[in-house]
Amino acid sequence: MPLKELKKLIKQDSINMYAEVSGDKNPIHLDPEFGKKMQLGGTIAHGMIILAYVSEFMLNNFGPDWLTTGEMNIRFKEPARPGDNIIISGKLTNIDKDADQAKITCDMVCQNQKEQVIITGETKVRLRTL
Repeated sequence: MPLKELKKLIKQDSINMYAEVSGDKNPIHLDPEFGKKMQLGGTIAHGMIILAYVSEFMLNNFGPDWLTTGEMNIRFKEPARPGDNIIISGKLTNIDKDADQAKITCDMVCQNQKEQVIITGETKVRLRTL
């Protein structure tokens, strides 16, 4: 069963704000010339920005239970870059039910506009049942 996709535009301004708030001011995130020297073609987004979008994707699909019971097992494949339009999608792969909750397992993928895979992974959330 597919989940509702989440689309996000990666902006350099957002990367800069995250760097300021987190204290992670590595030039790979802030200095395009440094990124070119590192053969990355410019700056790249912090991985935690993309994970925040994965969390938003799960919150949109499963509500507040995600915030208290969610788990992620994620693999980074490619960097996200300023100007990338990323799409996070997923599907339910398993549901385990007992008397008062259901444990939902999902496969998810985040791709850019070129269909390059940014991250893949598995997420789990426990939902209260009535």
